[in-house]
Amino acid sequence: MTTGLLAVIDMQRVFAEPESPWAAPRFAEAAAGVRRLLPAYADRVAFTRFLAPAQPVGAWAAYYEQWPFALRPPEAQLWELADEFAKTAPRTVDATTFGKWPCLAPHLGPDSRLILTGVSTDCCVLSTALAAADAGVEVLVVADACAGADDDSHAKALHVLDLYRPLIRVTSVTELLAEAR
Repeated sequence: MTTGLLAVIDMQRVFAEPESPWAAPRFAEAAAGVRRLLPAYADRVAFTRFLAPAQPVGAWAAYYEQWPFALRPPEAQLWELADEFAKTAPRTVDATTFGKWPCLAPHLGPDSRLILTGVSTDCCVLSTALAAADAGVEVLVVADACAGADDDSHAKALHVLDLYRPLIRVTSVTELLAEAR
């Protein structure tokens, strides 16, 4: 088993279903990468869910004016984990923010590492990675287990994240599994 916490960011229906305004076109490819990593982390996995707040405040009010379809309660179908993960997620943490670091931090030990997968690379993965790195946590972003809003945004986010070396390192499923051996 590998060390660290595998965080599976927001692998939810709202990003998986092609008709959703927030669909990540390469969601299926990211999901395949996540599936390959899950056995190596066993009980060191946390799935996150992005949820709309009950009442958006501040800049979030303008955000949800742009995306009113998303103002649904936490139990709404769009916020569910995608079918393949809904039944197998060992633990799920919810947040009404892009960055998931505050809800993931309690699940990491001292001198631990955070391995990030999921969607979208250019939003919630990026926001989580930067906050965790600022907290002094080693962060690995698994490029082929992430998906962006589109291919260009995914590539640009990975480029920006890789600028933060050695705090953040962009890697692949194959490289990470080879490290584990």
